[in-house]
Amino acid sequence: MLLTAEYAKKLDKEDHLYRFREEFYIKPNTIYLDGNSLGLLSKRAERTLLESLHDWKEHGIDGWTKGKHPWFFLSERLGEMIAPLVGAEADEVMVTGSTTVNLHQLVATFYKPEGKRSKILADELTFPSDIYALQSQLRLHGFDPDTHLIMVKSRDGRFLKEEDIIEGMTDETALIILPTVLYRSGQILDMKRLTAEANKRGILIGFDGCHSIGAIPHSFSEWGVDFAYWCNYKYLNGGPGSVGGLYINKKHFGTAPGLTGWFGSKKEKQFDMEYSFTPEESAGAYQIGTPHVLSLAPLLGALEIFTEAGIEKIREKSVKINRFLMDLMDQELSNMGFSIGSPYEDERRGGHISLEHKEAARICKALKANGIIPDFRAPNIIRLAPVALYTSYSEVWDAVEVLKQIMVEKQYEKFENVRDVVA
Repeated sequence: MLLTAEYAKKLDKEDHLYRFREEFYIKPNTIYLDGNSLGLLSKRAERTLLESLHDWKEHGIDGWTKGKHPWFFLSERLGEMIAPLVGAEADEVMVTGSTTVNLHQLVATFYKPEGKRSKILADELTFPSDIYALQSQLRLHGFDPDTHLIMVKSRDGRFLKEEDIIEGMTDETALIILPTVLYRSGQILDMKRLTAEANKRGILIGFDGCHSIGAIPHSFSEWGVDFAYWCNYKYLNGGPGSVGGLYINKKHFGTAPGLTGWFGSKKEKQFDMEYSFTPEESAGAYQIGTPHVLSLAPLLGALEIFTEAGIEKIREKSVKINRFLMDLMDQELSNMGFSIGSPYEDERRGGHISLEHKEAARICKALKANGIIPDFRAPNIIRLAPVALYTSYSEVWDAVEVLKQIMVEKQYEKFENVRDVVA
């Protein structure tokens, strides 16, 4: 079937999520395909941020317990809103910290080397910040990361084989940290299978959900995942620097946090100012410091949209619009030096498509010059993320047509093939 602009318009008319585009600030004459790095601002997120600012203005210190969005229980309220997106109970989820801070907290809590069971299993395609944190935690325990951080190899530099990960689950493994979705290729790992295999061997397993939350459904509690952590500024549209999130399986409630701080206290005890720590009996125990209220506030509005749209419907459109993008690439960009570096199987692919080209950095700059906002990952990846809530099929069609024109006219030759400071 030949894909056309008219067919893209037909798909837009049939799109049950199309109405949510009006919820977002979409810059005129721009096609935003970088929601996998930073989601767009919604009008609801703007509203709840302004409401929280008003609470501060109106109530001062009393904003902790008064106003539209009292701050003292704000993290718990947001955890309850996010819980359905990760397949967890409300008290298993907390909005707190940042991705790397939460990883440090979780490893400090659950990495308990004993005898020869002292190694951490990760993979060589994960986001570098996770590796930095794991190296740091190993050093704090007196171990050399070169010998105690085992990184599962990729056979092709794009994807991971679950069989290879399972093979790495040895009797020397104390903890496993893996991504839910690989940040470069967009491959979804089989979390259910990997968790079952880890549980079978008595190894704790945690997942980095940064590139999946808000894009795909999860069932962390049902699968028996021990813990997870993520950021909220990509598909969840919480804003730059938005507070992160963590999940703790309730079977671990009562496990002492590795890093303690007063916001992990039982709420009724927190202001007793005692020197003995009384932790919450929930994921709340793993908070450390005072919540960043003005970075939490936009999430209140952003998550309202997810509650209305439903993660299953979001995933349904995401699969369909990404398939449309991949088919368009095959139709329009053949013989131009591109390779698709994402899984072709819909069930194995997350929310973005990776397009590989030796001139990727300068092609990204040419796209931006034409009003298309992509994402570059060294050395040769153009990441494109049609986001279900605000990207239209017609925009995907137009973006591919612009990319085709850039290649035919060699517009990219005007730019250096090096990344900008922020890629």
